[in-house]
This record gives sequence, C-alpha cells and structure tokens, in this order.
Amino acid sequence: MELRVLNYFLAVARERNISKAAKSLHLSQPTLSKQLKELEEELGVILFERGNREISLTEEGLFLLSKGNEILTLVEKTTMNLRKDEVVAGEIHVGGGETKAMSLIAKTMKQMMDAYPEVKVNLYSGNADDIMGKLDAGLLDFGVVVNPTNKQKYAYINLPQKDRWGLLVRCDHFLAEKETIMPADLVGVPLFVSQQSLVSNQISEWLGNNLDQLDIVGSYNLLYNASLMVEQGVGCALCIDGIINTTESNLSFVPLQPKLDASLSMIWKKNQAMSIAATKFLDQLKAE
Repeated sequence: MELRVLNYFLAVARERNISKAAKSLHLSQPTLSKQLKELEEELGVILFERGNREISLTEEGLFLLSKGNEILTLVEKTTMNLRKDEVVAGEIHVGGGETKAMSLIAKTMKQMMDAYPEVKVNLYSGNADDIMGKLDAGLLDFGVVVNPTNKQKYAYINLPQKDRWGLLVRCDHFLAEKETIMPADLVGVPLFVSQQSLVSNQISEWLGNNLDQLDIVGSYNLLYNASLMVEQGVGCALCIDGIINTTESNLSFVPLQPKLDASLSMIWKKNQAMSIAATKFLDQLKAE
C-alpha cells in the first residue's frame, strides 16, 4: 500500500464524497475511484459503502482510518527528525498522565527550545496504558507515567517528584470535614477510580486487599471530567493531589491515611533509534 494512495483514502473518508475528495486532491473523479478500487482489491476488503450522495466507511474502513492516521503521523514524525547531526531540529513527542511532574518536563523543554529554536514539542495526555500504547506504536518518544506501571520492556528514569493519593469530595460532603481519609471511611461511599491497570492493585493494598468493599460507580482516565461528576454529587474520586485546582471551588482534596504516595517515571522504548532532538532532551532531563 503506497502512502500516496493512503492519503487518497483518508481524503475520501474525511469528505465522505468522491467528487469533493477528488477536487481537494486535484485529481479527476475517475482516477480517484480507480485508485480506491485498486486499494480495496489489494487489501481484499470493502472499505466504503457507496450511497447516492454520500459514502460511509465499513468496519474495515474505520479500522484503516484509525491506523492510517497513525501511519502518516509516524511518517511525518520520522521525516521531521531526519536531519543532519550538526542541526538540532525536529519534533519531540511526549505523553504524560495528569501529574505535577510534568512541570519538570516543561522546564526542561523550555531550556531545550531556548537553546535550539528549531525544536518543536507535541504533547499527548493519557494514562499509563494510553501512553505505552502510543510508545509501542512509535507515535511518542517519551512517556511520563504514574507508578505502579509495568516497565519491563521500556528504558526509564525515575523522576524526583512524588504524587500523593487522596479523595476529591464536594465541600458539603461529610468526608470534607476530615483531615485525612482512612480505609474505613470509604465503605459505602460512591467512588470514581482511575482506569490505569495497576492502580487498583495499589489501592487494594492500601485497603488491606479489600477492594470489593468499595462502592465503585465509575472510572476515569483523566480527572477533569470525573471532577464534574464529583461537583454534581454523583460520587467522590480517588485521585492524586494537585491536578484539580480546588481554590475558590466547591471541591476539596483530602489525603489518604496511611499516606499513599505514587512515584513517577519517564519511559521510552528500549534500543530505539532516537532523533538528535530527543537525545538532547533526554540528556538535559537527566542533568536536571
């Protein structure tokens, strides 16, 4: 499958109309239709369901749309970073969960971009599972993850910051009056918990391996939307401190007791060939 034809497919998927896509690509409609038909024959699948006015994607077409965008992003990323050794330029792709440790990444990136103005940074937000998926696909250079995380297949450095776990509650909730939250306090309380794979293990250990005693009403991968649920009184959210600004709001963060901290790591694929810009960034972060 040629990248040129993949671009044709993505244009048609975007426009949902052969004529409009052909116009945007500066091709004749018959030429574009022929290219798409040959792509379907090459892949052995039907990508489009053709209607009178608009076409729609089949299940196979939707899959190619998702992967096609990832492929072109990876090609663009690789092309941008193939520069001569003496020129530090290109793009650095960093993913991270919601953590105050991203401030260290921001500080390091500022130093990089001051020294090398041709460097650009692309940020992606997600939990550890999301970040590792993007790393495995080659779409990220680095990921900042909240531990515990299975880092066996990644190179990593541990960051100096730690995040503290606690409970996000409405200020009028009875638990908001407490200085700390103990395991017994959570019994019968509707809770939102993080979707990250290993977080439930950490919380379960804190509870004395009695996770089944919690009333879990939902989960989240990023905390902001969960905080809106907390504001509406749907439940409370087990989370880390400092992500939601509770100043001048009707929300309050109450830390867990016994104290439960999460360490942080920056990870990248083992034995990967890094761009010059990514290598410089890693060196600068290690120096910090």
